[in-house]
Amino acid sequence: MSDRYVHEGHVDGFGAVRLRPLDAEADAGVVHSWVSEERAVFWGMNGLTRDQVAEIYAHMAGLDTHHAFLVELDGVPVALLQTYEPTEDRVGEVYRVEPGDIGIHLFIAPAGGQGTRPGWSAALMGELAAYVLVGLDRRRIVVDPDVGNEKAVARFLRQGFEEGPVVTLPEIVLPDVHLPEKKAQLAFLRREVAFPG
Repeated sequence: MSDRYVHEGHVDGFGAVRLRPLDAEADAGVVHSWVSEERAVFWGMNGLTRDQVAEIYAHMAGLDTHHAFLVELDGVPVALLQTYEPTEDRVGEVYRVEPGDIGIHLFIAPAGGQGTRPGWSAALMGELAAYVLVGLDRRRIVVDPDVGNEKAVARFLRQGFEEGPVVTLPEIVLPDVHLPEKKAQLAFLRREVAFPG
């Protein structure tokens, strides 16, 4: 595996999936183009400039608890994966964190190329779950999509996530970070469910 990538896998019928740490400056253009679209409203970056997006991810790169990765399919960017420690995030205030938990946020790029083929989202999520649960040796993934993001909620449940409670994530106001209050649908995926045996 190249030193550039933290994970490499092959998704049957689609190709080579690789994850690498997001480069806040070099990747800002592609990420900004994704998160600026109307379909990305739940990502919370609509209306931000390219430089503001770069600043957010530069700030994240300085944290030990939150990480951003660019996902590539055969060398083409197709998704953004963020991982975080629930105990160091607002989600940790609204559910009982278990040892081995890890939080993720996933943004799949606008449909195009492979993304238009049936089964792509499920195949990609399976590969990313392998990285998070097996590669990082975690016991359970927690996700917290906005309750209004019905497509994301349904996608996680189809993937085998167990539906958790609807919660209200508190507003965060810090010098470098502002997150508005959010009503979220929690869901959980245990390693033994995703990878039985």
